[in-house]
Amino acid sequence: MGYGRYLAIRLLNALLVLALVTLLVSVLFTKVAEEDLKSSIQEQINMKLRANPELMKQLSADPERFQQWYQSEYNRLIKAYGLDKPFWVRVLERTKDTLTLKFGNTKTPIFGETNVKKIIAAAIPRTVLLFTTAQIIVILIGLLLGVKAAQVAGSALDRAVSIIAMLTSSIPMWWFGMIAILIFSFKLGWFPSGGMTSTPPKEGFAYYTDILYHMVLPVGTIVFVLFGGWAWTTRNIMIGTMQEDFIMAARAKGVPERKVIYGHALRAAAPPIITMTIFSLLGSLGGAIITEGVFNWPGMGRLYWTALQQNETRLLMGVTFVTVALYLISMILADLAYGYLDPRVKVGASQQT
Repeated sequence: MGYGRYLAIRLLNALLVLALVTLLVSVLFTKVAEEDLKSSIQEQINMKLRANPELMKQLSADPERFQQWYQSEYNRLIKAYGLDKPFWVRVLERTKDTLTLKFGNTKTPIFGETNVKKIIAAAIPRTVLLFTTAQIIVILIGLLLGVKAAQVAGSALDRAVSIIAMLTSSIPMWWFGMIAILIFSFKLGWFPSGGMTSTPPKEGFAYYTDILYHMVLPVGTIVFVLFGGWAWTTRNIMIGTMQEDFIMAARAKGVPERKVIYGHALRAAAPPIITMTIFSLLGSLGGAIITEGVFNWPGMGRLYWTALQQNETRLLMGVTFVTVALYLISMILADLAYGYLDPRVKVGASQQT
């Protein structure tokens, strides 16, 4: 199978999955959104009456006329908002709007905006700044520790990496974050307890250093909880690769150990490691509801929680769509990385078609 066809099939699969997920989410959210919209319609009718005391006085004198007028206004607004159409038509229209990035507006301002696309566009860079920075540090530390532990399998360092991996992977991130805030913020006073900037925000170069200062605790928490698992996984992959015949042959030829490790073993182990890297980096763009909540970080995770609390279905649809799209992109990139690094993947796909 050619690389172009391989890419086309992966893209087609991803688009199909994205469309199906969007349709399913639209089915779930359409009913909730419409109930909220009906309440809004009733509020609009009441506001119209309050704004016109003379009309309200006339209608109050005749209950039957009031009922007819109210029902007429209600039906007019129902039709204006498209709620008179069949349910599946409304679901498909919402699905189409979401797939074409027509997310609409929120009922109340969030981050000083009501446009859903602008709200998400403001949240993504903040999540990238926090979680992607932390993931890069995790990957670097995990790779270095994992490769070193694989070189000296069975040593004190190898056992220490195993213990650290089990310990850190067992700790809930939100719990460790709260302990870090308690110790380093409230007890020692070294770092702020949350937020992205100080209040009021600083200006110029001090603004950026202030952001870095606020990132220390959340980044440190994420790195501490995740680096052990990365090191352990890398160590296991490398140990399996270092038992291969071509590694034995390279050592028998007198190839320097550093070149054997980094030029042969690590290169052969690259596909699964690159896959983990891609999933970690792009998966981090979705943020984390609890972690961002603990540190009051205004990213995608906290945005999703805010949307749930305020029943902002348009925002929920937009955030869900973007998060699913990012995960699908990570899967495509992982597939492409495998296809590039290991031609057997494309060959296997070709034999099945």
